[in-house]
This record gives sequence, C-alpha cells and structure tokens, in this order.
Amino acid sequence: MPEVQDVFRLYGDAYRKTNKLSYAQHKTMSAIQKCRTAELGSHRDVCENCGVVEISYNSCRNRHCPKCQTLSKERWIDNQKRNLLNVGYFHVVFTVPDDLRSLIYQNQPVLYNMLFQAVHETLKELAANKKYLGAEIGFTSVLHTWGQNLSFHPHIHCIVPAGGLSRTRRWIHSRENFFIPVKILSRKFRGKFLHLLQSSNLSFPSNSKLPDSPGWLQSLLYACYKKEWVVYCKPPFKTSACVVEYLGRYTHRVAISNNRIINVENGFVSFKWRDYKDNNKWKVMTISAFEFIRRFLMHVLPHRFMKIRHFGFLGNRNKNLKLLVCKILTRTPLVPKQKTSTLSLLCKILGRDPNICCHCGLPRHPNILSPPLSA
Repeated sequence: MPEVQDVFRLYGDAYRKTNKLSYAQHKTMSAIQKCRTAELGSHRDVCENCGVVEISYNSCRNRHCPKCQTLSKERWIDNQKRNLLNVGYFHVVFTVPDDLRSLIYQNQPVLYNMLFQAVHETLKELAANKKYLGAEIGFTSVLHTWGQNLSFHPHIHCIVPAGGLSRTRRWIHSRENFFIPVKILSRKFRGKFLHLLQSSNLSFPSNSKLPDSPGWLQSLLYACYKKEWVVYCKPPFKTSACVVEYLGRYTHRVAISNNRIINVENGFVSFKWRDYKDNNKWKVMTISAFEFIRRFLMHVLPHRFMKIRHFGFLGNRNKNLKLLVCKILTRTPLVPKQKTSTLSLLCKILGRDPNICCHCGLPRHPNILSPPLSA
C-alpha cells in the first residue's frame, strides 16, 4: 500500500529545491524518508532452533511519522492510567475562526501557546464559578492543527473529569450530562484569546502574505469578536477504560495515517477524507504531490514544542498532593507506580511475544545489531 514515505521519496528532493523549509520540516521529511530502511540500521532475529533469520529495520521515532507512534502511544497511555479518577469524563473541543488561521500559521509558537493559555484560563475560571461547579478542575489538552483534507485547522481537545476539588477539600460532582454551557465556554474563550492577541507583540516574516496596513490587526480582532466561536462538548465517557483508549487516539495522531492514502502516481496523490459537512461521508481527494507535501508539512510542530499539556490538579506540581486527595475522595483505587516493560507493550501491540519464533514457536537468539549505512 502507498505511504507518506513513498510521496517523500519520489517527490521530496524536488520539493526541497523549490520551497523553503524550516528546521523542523527538514528534519521530519528526512526522518520519514529513512524510517525503517537500511539507512537507519537494522537488527536480526536469529532462531537457533530452525535457522530462520528475520531482518528488522530501525524506525525514525519522529513524532510526525505515521509509522512510529504506536509504541509511544502505548507508553503514554500506560503512564496516564495512574492519573485517571473513578468519575465520568467530558471531551471539550475549542476552535478558532477561519479568519485567524493565517495569523496563527505565521506565528506558530507564540499563538499555539496563547491558545493553550486561553483554554486553560477559560476552563479554570468558569469551573471555579459557583454558578457552574465552584471547584478546581484538572484536565489534559492536546493541540491538533489539521482538518480531514489536511487543511490548516488549529484546535485544542480537552479531556476533563466530571467534577473538581473544592477549597474545603471536598469532591464536587458536575451534572451527569452537563459540564458548562458551550455558549458560555465559547464567549469566554473568544474574549480570552482576543485579549491575549491584542496585548501581544507579533512579528511577521519578510515573506508573510498578511496585510501590512496599521489598522489591519484591529479590524481582524473586531471581525472575530462579532463571530460566534465553535466550542463543542461531547457527552461523558462511561468508564475510565474508555477514556484511556480515547486519549491515545487523540494524543499521538498525525495529520494523515498511511491507511488513508489510496494511490501515488504520475505526480498526484489520492487519499480518503471524511466530509463532516456532508453527513460524515467518506470521499476521495486527488491533489498534486507537491500540494500534498505542502499540506503535510503545515502540521509539523515547531522544534521541541509540547503539544500535550496537563493543567489544574493534573499538572506536575499538583500530582503528588491534590491528585492523591482527588483519588481518595472519588474512591479511585491507588495503584502503585510500576513501569510496564517495553516487551509487554510490544506483546500487546503485536498480539504475540516478539522473542518467540513465528516458524517453530521456540525462543530465538538475542538480537544482532547492524549499524546504519552512514556509520
């Protein structure tokens, strides 16, 4: 089946010659092209019983690679299981209007951080209001920047427990099918983000396509303030196990998975996409290979940028105290910290023990490493 790697191998060099890329984009393209090839080295699994030798090429481990997220996802999920509470969870999505997308793309690190800050302050202040909950909450936020057709569509997913910790150290449950009215969330989020945007000093690159008139930013802010921003809150999950699987799906997702790519030939790429505006119908889109690469690279995050963040009693400063109090109050079993081995995670992913030979069913010889071609 065709993959993102095939597109980069066939058309990546030509694209680099005609387009200016950032350091993170160069690194991502190079990593995906070399992923699981001899360029990154390999290891051989030798079975001493039947003599079969299997060669496995090393992966690139880049967080934007469609083939390298499964093990990272399972490790992250395993760590997050210890932070789950015995309560329901809400999934809240915060989206900015189309008018701001070009501005955000030209100032990614600054405005991505601003998005996280606006979401954090919105949820924190409204949850602290006695009219809605009157408690301190904790939640996990994940930044996504893509739509189904690979367009630039920045939004933040939040997984929020259905309740919070009061000042008197009591657990306050939110309503069963209701967290905070989405219109209230939307308008608070709009005000927070636009205020942060107005008070910031944005810098634009020389090749920026944004207008250079003095009152342009003020006009943009005014137009965005008049719009209703989209905030969506899904019904709560039934069990914490559902939350874990759902979290993994969102935290380590990349712009497009390989199984959505249908065809790569003659300078064009065809892929499946879901049209949410047309009853969630699956459709096929065909675009040039250069356009596909351009769209994919739009979603490469800045170097070392953290796209998963924890707030409130789930933040690193509060885990040892407040989260423990929340677990006791919600009658959540206290599981001792115990790191799951990589072998156990691989067994879960593969559905078998990788140290057992597939041909004879007996244990194999330890891995024999081969260096990368460049070594």
